[in-house]
Amino acid sequence: MVLKDPSIINIAFVGGGDLCREILEKTTAVYDKEEMYAPILAVADPDPTSPGMALADEYGLLTFRDCRQLYDRRYNINLIIMLTPEQEIFDEILRTRPQRIRILSYQVFRMFWKAIGREENKLRERTKEMETIVNGIQDFILVITPQMEIIDANEAFLTKMHYNREEVIGKKCYEVYHSIDHPCNGGETDCPLQEVVRNKRQVHKIQTRLMPNGQKRYYEMNIYPIWEKDGKISKFVHISRDITQRRREEEELTLRLEQMVEDRTRQLQETHEKLLHQDKMSSLGKLSASVVHEINNPIAGILNLIMLMKRIVTEEKVNRKQIGQFQQYLDLMENETRRTSRIVSNLLAFARQSKMEPKKLSINRLIEKTLFLNSNLLKIDGVKVATKLEDNLPDLLGSEDQLQQVFMNLVSNAAEAMEPDGGRLTIQTNHLLREDKIKIIFSDTGPGIPKDDIPKLFEPFFTTKKKGKGVGLGLSVAYGIIQEHEGSIYVKSERGQGTTFQIKLPLKSA
Repeated sequence: MVLKDPSIINIAFVGGGDLCREILEKTTAVYDKEEMYAPILAVADPDPTSPGMALADEYGLLTFRDCRQLYDRRYNINLIIMLTPEQEIFDEILRTRPQRIRILSYQVFRMFWKAIGREENKLRERTKEMETIVNGIQDFILVITPQMEIIDANEAFLTKMHYNREEVIGKKCYEVYHSIDHPCNGGETDCPLQEVVRNKRQVHKIQTRLMPNGQKRYYEMNIYPIWEKDGKISKFVHISRDITQRRREEEELTLRLEQMVEDRTRQLQETHEKLLHQDKMSSLGKLSASVVHEINNPIAGILNLIMLMKRIVTEEKVNRKQIGQFQQYLDLMENETRRTSRIVSNLLAFARQSKMEPKKLSINRLIEKTLFLNSNLLKIDGVKVATKLEDNLPDLLGSEDQLQQVFMNLVSNAAEAMEPDGGRLTIQTNHLLREDKIKIIFSDTGPGIPKDDIPKLFEPFFTTKKKGKGVGLGLSVAYGIIQEHEGSIYVKSERGQGTTFQIKLPLKSA
């Protein structure tokens, strides 16, 4: 036998029966497993074939047939424990032992051993209870060494992963989890154990695992370190659960939500287009009366000239002088007809269903076109228009149809605000070089807007007009159109001092 470093106390047994064998099996196995030096050095019994002597010999302990050989100083025995109840042997050792060797009687040791046995049974029962609890948990539970070796696994892991215990215990975790022959080194298989070591705390992760049948599944895992007294990690407790079904349900829910958002967006777009058209029809209704008068005037003039020419042709002989008059009459009729045609064309263009069709356009020309269409309405309401349109204003990328609808709303609102006494509408355009935007200002000399109403001006169906004069969509639609062009619209107003609307549109908008 090779003696190890001396322990605090070296022990020898006297008596090699079943009790000796039981003690050797339990204590030696525990010491070896924990890499400790067992202080049991020798067994003495007259019968070399007794169970304790045979096991001691197998373990490489000292074995003697005469207990007095234990007194030899070379073996440095400090304590003799009696494992035989024979009183004569106890008395003999008590009488002959050196003073440096102590002795523990069979009765006293038996009492201690029974107490240890009872505690062992309690611990064994508690261990079974814990095993039952752990095996009843549906989460996967593994115990892994710092060398990445699996030393325990619960039944849920073995059953659901389709392994038997022999295929898992003693294997490396990366062999079992990922079917590879080297430690995990990044990507989806980044080693969570190394992360625990680096961060010195538990780790929570979502990982994918390849099942033995080739199926890919998702797992939520928690790695808990168990620390030794010296600050090193003795084991990792690896707890994980299969969240594949939950992951699939989340993906399905995400797809459904995306579909709902798409459907809702389409519905909102359709509603927006309906509101645009509804507001346009409202503005068109306001123009109708003034346009009728605007068209009637040139038509009446043309009709009068035609009747005059017919009467001259019928009653008199046409001479050279009258042919010159006819030429003048025809020029007047042509001008009035073209003017009527422009009014009708602009009205039809405005009445079209609005769609966002970005193209290059001139803001100044669009304002002039809007004023031309509203000229008779402004004349009827007694509104004088002053324009301060910057020369060489750059073209804007946007929807001509929709921006005209914004200008139409602002012009008609200003005209209605200043009726019946009339007033002045000032329209100004500027190119803001620093912001690369076009600024458009509509200012009227009307009664102004109450301070409490200003925050609500752009809300749908909010109106300060009398019943039957409007439904409160104009400014709401205008706000939406400006937003679509990535622009901004602000209002400034004080009671008795008129109202100013300021619009800013980026040149590369929509």
